[in-house]
Amino acid sequence: MITEKDNYLMLLRGEVPEWVPSYSFGPMPGATRPVANHMFSPPLVNDHRMRGGGRDIWGVNYVPTESTDNALIPDNSEFILPLDDLTKWRDIIKAPDISGIDWEGEVKKQIERSGIDRKQTAMALNLHFGYFQHLMSFMGFEDGLLAFYEEPDEVKELLDYLSEFYMTVADHVIDLFKPDILSFMDDTAAWNSSFISADMYREFILPHHEKWAKRGRERGLIMTMHNCGKCDNIVDMLVEMGISEWDPAQTSNDIEAVQKKHGNKLVIAGAWDARGRLLADDVTDEELRQSVRDTMDKYAVDGGFCWCGGFLSASGDEEMKRRNKIVHAEVYEYGHNFYK
Repeated sequence: MITEKDNYLMLLRGEVPEWVPSYSFGPMPGATRPVANHMFSPPLVNDHRMRGGGRDIWGVNYVPTESTDNALIPDNSEFILPLDDLTKWRDIIKAPDISGIDWEGEVKKQIERSGIDRKQTAMALNLHFGYFQHLMSFMGFEDGLLAFYEEPDEVKELLDYLSEFYMTVADHVIDLFKPDILSFMDDTAAWNSSFISADMYREFILPHHEKWAKRGRERGLIMTMHNCGKCDNIVDMLVEMGISEWDPAQTSNDIEAVQKKHGNKLVIAGAWDARGRLLADDVTDEELRQSVRDTMDKYAVDGGFCWCGGFLSASGDEEMKRRNKIVHAEVYEYGHNFYK
C-alpha cells in the first residue's frame, strides 16, 4: 500500500500523486495520520533556533513570541553585529570547534527523539534557516540591508565564512542521515515584495545555496526551498539549481505564471493564505472548507501541487485552532479523493 511518504516523493519527482499531499515541517497538532515529510537538523546547529530558545552557536539570542504561539525569533533588543562593527565581524562571529563532535551520535539522537517512522515519512535534512536570515539575525533588518550597499565585500566574506562552516557540517552528516530530501530555507521577502532584488540574490546568496545544491545533485537527492513572501523574482534560479518544491508559495506571488512556466518541475506547496474573509469573526465552516476545495481545483488538477497552509495564532487562541482542524480535515478528505 502506498504511504504518505511514497505519495509525496511521487509528487516531488514530477509525477501526478495518488492524492494531494499535505506539507509541513513535521507532525501538526491533532494529526491523525503519518506526516508526509519531517525536517531534521543536527542538534548542534539548530536546537536553540528551533526549540527551547537561548543563544545559538553564533551568539544570537532566540526568544518566543506569544502572537505566533511562541515561535522563536532573534531578540531584537541585542543584535550582535552593529553596522559600525561590520568590518570587525571576524572578532565577533566565530564558528564553534567541531573537531571532537560525535557525528553518528548527533544523527542518532535527532532521529530517535523525532519518533518518526522513516517508512511512512520522508526525511528532509536542513542545516539552517538561511544566509540572508543569518545576516538579519546578526544585525537587524535596518543595518543588515544597509550592509549590502555600504560593505558588500565584507558581507560576501562573512557569508563565505558561514557557508564553509555549514558545508563542513553537511559533509559530516549527510551520508549518516541518508535523507530523502535536502531542505533549503531563506526568507528573502515580505508579503508585498522581496527584501532584495533578483540580482542581489544572485550575487550574494545564490552561491551559498548552490554549494548545498551541489551535494544534492551529486547524490541524486530531491531538493526543496522554503521562502515566504513575494519571492517569485528568484523562482527561475531555484529551478535551475534543481529545486523541486517551493513553500509556502504565498498568494502575493503570481503562482499561475510560475505553474504555466515550470509545470510539474516545480511543486507549488501553498497558494492558500489565512487572510481576508477567512479571518472574519463570522466566517462559516463551509467557507473554510470551500477555500480548500477552490485552491485545489485551481492549482492541483495536473499535479504539481501540495497543500501548505493554516492559521497562525497566539498561544491559547482556541478559535484559530478550531479553524485549523476544519481546514486540515477538508485537506485530507477532499485532497485524498481529488485524483479519483
